[in-house]
Amino acid sequence: MKKISLAAGLLLLFSFACYAQWLKVSPDGRRLIDENGKAFLWIGDTAWELFHRCNREEADMYLKDRAKKGFNVVQAVALAELDGLNTPNPYGHKPLVDNDPLQPNDKYFEHVDWIIEKAADYNMYIALLPTWGDKWHDEGAIFDTADKASRYGQWLGERYEQQWNIIWVLGGDRFPKNDNHYKVIRAMARGIKEGGANKQLMTFHPWGAKSSSEYFHNDDWLDFNMVQTGHWNRHEKVFKIISADYALEPVKPVINGEPQYEDIAVRFTPDNERFTAYDTRQATYWSILSGAFGHTYGNNNIWQMWLPGRKPVIFARLSWKLAMHQPGAAQMGFVRKVFESRPFLDLVPDQQILSDYYGQRYEIIRTARDKDGSFLIAYIPQGQTTRLRMQKLNADTVSGYWFNPREGLSKKIEPFANPK
Repeated sequence: MKKISLAAGLLLLFSFACYAQWLKVSPDGRRLIDENGKAFLWIGDTAWELFHRCNREEADMYLKDRAKKGFNVVQAVALAELDGLNTPNPYGHKPLVDNDPLQPNDKYFEHVDWIIEKAADYNMYIALLPTWGDKWHDEGAIFDTADKASRYGQWLGERYEQQWNIIWVLGGDRFPKNDNHYKVIRAMARGIKEGGANKQLMTFHPWGAKSSSEYFHNDDWLDFNMVQTGHWNRHEKVFKIISADYALEPVKPVINGEPQYEDIAVRFTPDNERFTAYDTRQATYWSILSGAFGHTYGNNNIWQMWLPGRKPVIFARLSWKLAMHQPGAAQMGFVRKVFESRPFLDLVPDQQILSDYYGQRYEIIRTARDKDGSFLIAYIPQGQTTRLRMQKLNADTVSGYWFNPREGLSKKIEPFANPK
């Protein structure tokens, strides 16, 4: 009699894997894998201003905390958004000489180097944005020609050619609006590759409610798609965008690189309520069970590395050093333990698992199973009653777990006969 698993559990028996390896796209085009073929479940954090605003002691404190909580990717920007060209880093260094992208300041990038190496010590990847999008997209952009973008990209590629823990992220919260924008992005990608960074993966971080697939899906340099579902509403757009990319040809992996942040005002309006850990949890499970190969968390206080005395952006209100301990971050570690406890490479989205109730808006249920029907996972965000088509499981006896994604605790369901 074959027994089968209904849901992931026994979380405390699993430990986080140590990678320290180059990543690549899986043969089926759905996931990222390491050099041994093991699935890499991306659990990311947005620390856009990490290089620009944090000294080495602060950066180490941040990375240590994130590694302990289960994060394995940090998204950060070399030429940062918040006056990143003119306000120096904590050591007094600006990234460019005279704001010339053809004259990178080695002293500034030595600090970037140190943080990237420190992340490697914690077995973490840096999803490195060469620049925020305003510097190639907005009025007065310093990357106004493809030549400048290519030469800067080549310099970066040469500098980080052998750095296993870098994943390149072009874009930076913008999308191309004209032919020159496309030329600049493609030239920067080409420059990085020509500089020697050929083993590192590359993607594009778009504007809110957009996906890289809208602009570059068929480009060879785009190894996987990144979407930004943004900070506007609590709604099903999260999984709709992921599902749309999952269905594209040619097949490429997809990740939600910027969903609603914990503690950010909904629709950026100060009088509105703020997104909570519940919202970040929901976006995470919705994304992964819709086909994403992982997920990126964000916190409004952390992306900008806000401290009292600094001008807050989008209504930051808590020191980033305290915000590190808001509940949504620790819950990302629970996500990692859940999905690493099952063969993640085999996970397939399948809403047909639900027989009679999908839910509406905030209570929508998302489900997935493995390829041969040995397990399934159902995320029921508000605990509502639903029915599952048990014939999706290839077994006579089913065992499973109820899992609490808020607390990371599981409760075993006693084995029962499959009523298929």
